[in-house]
Amino acid sequence: MQILRSVRELRTWSRTQRAAGKTVGLVPTMGALHAGHASLMRAAVASCDRVVVSIFVNPTQFGPNEDFDRYPRTFEADCKLAEEADVAAIFAPAVEEIYTAGAETYVDAGALSSKLDGGSRPGHFRGVATIVAKLFIAAEPDRAFFGQKDAAQVAVLRRMTRDLGFALELVVCPIVREADGLALSSRNAYLSAEERRQALTLSRAVHFVAALFAEGERSPEALREAARGILATAPAVRVDYIELVDWNTLEPLGAATPGALFAVAAWVGATRLIDNTVLG
Repeated sequence: MQILRSVRELRTWSRTQRAAGKTVGLVPTMGALHAGHASLMRAAVASCDRVVVSIFVNPTQFGPNEDFDRYPRTFEADCKLAEEADVAAIFAPAVEEIYTAGAETYVDAGALSSKLDGGSRPGHFRGVATIVAKLFIAAEPDRAFFGQKDAAQVAVLRRMTRDLGFALELVVCPIVREADGLALSSRNAYLSAEERRQALTLSRAVHFVAALFAEGERSPEALREAARGILATAPAVRVDYIELVDWNTLEPLGAATPGALFAVAAWVGATRLIDNTVLG
């Protein structure tokens, strides 16, 4: 497995693969890899000839009071997990390689940037769209792989890919959960034992909503109230949002329909977590 540090190295590596008739898959990450990332890597390896995983803690998607400085950085363990998944290359640049001195150009995520996570994290989706666009330009992948857990991010990147005409397929893979249902996240490491127990209310809420929908409930307010009632049983949980939206536009829906996104975000203690389900 190769370790690539510069955009030039990544582009050369990708073009070499493509010149040999190989398809290239990209799995963008911020490191601190876990089984959820491993599932993305396996999906990429299964459908592409060569896969590169980017490991870059992107400063532009963190707010001034967020956890950029303490975000887990576990490069050696990340490389081991990627190698076990048959990944061909790791792209691990320095911040200065991605954001050169004096750079002023960013990707504006438009109206989607203020929806769901963008509502409580101003500028977050601008940072996400910018780094992913830079990765697409550098890696020139045939396919890029993302997880459903970051559903609002997926909507932003789908729109960006379409609007900017990137010639690639954006592949969305299912949420991976712990045995008890908690959605895997690098930030789960921040939780105390008691906070982790209370964090299970997020997965219980989305699963309960999915069950209500399957039984015929179509009222957005009834579904939101059902989720809110479950989250309210955990004193450490403070709700950010509970929403039923169209997954493409992130606009609220007047009625629950198959394919609608039901998403929740909450702080558990000082840690912000997200979860969701696609109804039907």
